Amino acid sequence: MTAQTTVDPHGPTPPESILERLEAGEAVAWSDELVLPTYEPMTPSRQPLYLDRRVYQGSSGRVYPLPFIERIAQEPTPHAWKAVHLENRCLRVTVLPELGGRIYTGFDKTTGYDFFYRNTVIKPALVGLTGPWISGGVEFNWPQHHRPATYLPMEFDIEEADDGSVTVWCSDHDPFTRMAETHGIRLHPDRSYVEIDVRLHNRTSQRQTFLWWANAAVRVHDRYQSFFPQDVRYVADHARRAITAFPAADRTYYGVDYPARAAREPGADRIDFYANIPAPTSYMVVDSDEAFFGGYDHDVQAGVVHWADRRISPGKKQWTWGDSPFGHAWDRHLTDDDGPYVELMAGVYTDNQPDFSWLMPGEVRRFSQYWYPIPAIGVAHVANRDAALHVDLGTEVEARAAVTRPSHATLRILVDGTSAAEGSRTLHPGEVLRVTADLPDQCSADRVRVELRETTADGSVILADWTVREPADEEPWIATEPPSPESIESVEELYLTGVHLQQYRHPTRSPLPYWREALRRDPGDSRTNLALADLALRAGEYEKAERHARTAVDRVTMRNENPRDAEPYYLLGLILQRLGRSDEAAKWFGKAGWDADWRVPAGIEGALIALRAGDAATALSDADGLAAAGAVDPRIAAVQVVALRRLGDFGGADAVLASATESAPVNDLYCNLADGSVPNDAGLAVDLALDLARLGEIPAAAEALERAAAFPATPAGNMAPVARYLRATLLDRAGDPIGAERARSDARGTDTTWCFPAGLDAHDALTDALAHDPDDDVATELLATLLYDAGRRREALDLWKRALELGADRPLIHRNAGLASYNVLGDEDAAWRHYERARVLAPDDARLLFESDQLAAKLGHPSAERLDRLERDRVLVEQRDDLVVQVAELLTADGRPADALRLIKGRTFQPWEGGEGKALAAWDDARAALGMPVGVPPASLGEARPEATAPSALRADGSTDYFATSLPESLLFAREQEE
Repeated sequence: MTAQTTVDPHGPTPPESILERLEAGEAVAWSDELVLPTYEPMTPSRQPLYLDRRVYQGSSGRVYPLPFIERIAQEPTPHAWKAVHLENRCLRVTVLPELGGRIYTGFDKTTGYDFFYRNTVIKPALVGLTGPWISGGVEFNWPQHHRPATYLPMEFDIEEADDGSVTVWCSDHDPFTRMAETHGIRLHPDRSYVEIDVRLHNRTSQRQTFLWWANAAVRVHDRYQSFFPQDVRYVADHARRAITAFPAADRTYYGVDYPARAAREPGADRIDFYANIPAPTSYMVVDSDEAFFGGYDHDVQAGVVHWADRRISPGKKQWTWGDSPFGHAWDRHLTDDDGPYVELMAGVYTDNQPDFSWLMPGEVRRFSQYWYPIPAIGVAHVANRDAALHVDLGTEVEARAAVTRPSHATLRILVDGTSAAEGSRTLHPGEVLRVTADLPDQCSADRVRVELRETTADGSVILADWTVREPADEEPWIATEPPSPESIESVEELYLTGVHLQQYRHPTRSPLPYWREALRRDPGDSRTNLALADLALRAGEYEKAERHARTAVDRVTMRNENPRDAEPYYLLGLILQRLGRSDEAAKWFGKAGWDADWRVPAGIEGALIALRAGDAATALSDADGLAAAGAVDPRIAAVQVVALRRLGDFGGADAVLASATESAPVNDLYCNLADGSVPNDAGLAVDLALDLARLGEIPAAAEALERAAAFPATPAGNMAPVARYLRATLLDRAGDPIGAERARSDARGTDTTWCFPAGLDAHDALTDALAHDPDDDVATELLATLLYDAGRRREALDLWKRALELGADRPLIHRNAGLASYNVLGDEDAAWRHYERARVLAPDDARLLFESDQLAAKLGHPSAERLDRLERDRVLVEQRDDLVVQVAELLTADGRPADALRLIKGRTFQPWEGGEGKALAAWDDARAALGMPVGVPPASLGEARPEATAPSALRADGSTDYFATSLPESLLFAREQEE
């Protein structure tokens, strides 16, 4: 007998034709609009924010080239979101492609349980990398946490496969390196699991770092329990900076003394229960041989399990805001009425945050994750993709089992290998099979085994089995701060320390001091020279990169022309390409291809050079060789298609394209090669154009750039000016100087709001524009904006000054020049003059007012002068929380605490995650100055007093804690020499 099916009370009704298929037992999918109350993000700041020192989820919180959003609307409005619904007999899942391709809801029709947290409003809080972030459902975090594009739209497509499954494919390019990610959310007709089919593609020519965490939210209360496998004895904080025992914490963790809590209230140290965690807390498994984890609601007797291949998916984590007034305040920021949640997070190629892995140039990784609801079995003690088991041991043993597909199941309890009890029946998802057996006297747990078998026409197979698995009690290692460069003994350790800092994107420590010390000791060290060549290439410093790369080549070939690792050859080829020396580059790529590790990246680069040079036959031969060797980089098929067409084999090209499209859903380049289509997104259109240009398809690339330039600026940025400069470069290459100059003229006349150029192609196009017209103040300004982010800050400042000399008296140039004057040169007078001029030119810009006041504080301006300046702009002050707090602090210091208190009480604040405490401190100071006692903060402050205080980011000697969790003091004005 199948489990009773429950109708999702919140779900839409499928169209009639789809409903008939669903009732016939098929898996179905359809798209529509889902109208939800939505608190809309406000307009982003106009300024590029260079948040190099921002600590975010244990690594760098830099946001450039994305605009920064600093406020959310305080009232909701109806918003029609594109939604895709997938449904079968067991489940209904809703996906929102416009919100980072996240799963919005997961509903178990067999039990009526929302196994993912259903947030009935879209209510972002200031948690995301660039501002808005929402709770609920499942967020797919890549290439860092949280997903940089979590509040941005993704392309999507619905696929119905021959095996009866339905998949919604969501795809985008990450905003920083433009790597491609596609995830398919899939339902099978007779399965109760949601499969997440992920494809990651490093579509760049350089190594890149990434992590992947699927972040599932679940509704919680006092009786909600998170569970990890039996062999988990310890869990760790971010970056393994601290550990504690699990499930009973055996030490102070996140500032909470759990042994003391347990002494007052037995069981209060059990951090697997939400109710026992009073502070915002992460914990991640440090080691487990098992492949599952999940959560269970003891009130409704249902839960959720995650399973993935343990060999690539070790990451298992829980996060909570904490069951305390502080955590409840964050709940209110993120929902209206849907209560608290915790996040159950599953990492692939990562087991901590930050814990980044490498993707080779052109590399594709594909993997799957599975989430499924469980009925009333209790927490899972063993789980895989097919089934979950719970086992209670006492004077008797009770086993409970659930399955994810219909199975003729036998649940058996064995003692010393002999069956003590068993039960059999056809078991469907949503049903529970229970078996109980008495145990012999003094029977130890290790004598008991439980197995769930499935009987099929071919015999019997074990679906799941359980035995006691005792965890190792040895404490795991804890991360430590690297020694100073001069304290490290070996060049190898200096090099590896720098690699670690770069790979983990450390926000306050640079790899450069370690690599410079390595070269001081051994100027020819190939590893360090290669690392510096790579850094210089990424910054557009091609000549510097070539010097380091050639030094690396000289060292690795001092005894052997055929080194074990040919990366120096490959990197030198990339550098020479950027220097316009393609023939030389082709030779180095050819040599790099002797090394199997670099054969595919080097082979593709060589084929692209041949294609651009008009040698389609060589390009095709190279690409065919790579494909025959099993390479899966999607660029290979693109080379084949273009080369075959140029050689007149249109049928062959069509066959290659059809096959490639089938294996790579939502690929813009393949779509363009098929029908000339251009994606409806400026960033993706520019990426497409650059791909076409690398294939030598200049007219098509120029057309895609023209389309890109027509898209309006959005919170994702403004691509129009750079698209036009890129188009000019292509037209010059195509022998159309008149069209190129027209494109540059159009670029100079384009609104540059939110235009924050990034990447080597933009760098080269802007450099090329200045080579044609050194007096182009727009290209000058934009190139400076790019260079400042790339770390070439003195050059950036010089270019901003040059733009001003050319007569470009724009507020953003003055702001940027002021920032650089303080940070780079330490020229305080120049910094203040530039900010003053920016304020005159943009008197309505509240962020400029905030930044100028921060600069005034750094420069030691009297408090009374700062207060007077801010009070004259009270309208702007009221636009920003930080300005209101600043004025309140100054009012209290000026002897006007009553005015400060009125100002604070008249505003509803929206704190940033990690930046809490500012408004509360100003409120406390004003009350203390009035002689009032410490009070309970009003809800309008947006926060409550934390149960535990995080360690200070700044040490007594003024240095920064290596493991700092927040560093607001250095986000804007921080002298370069202080590094």
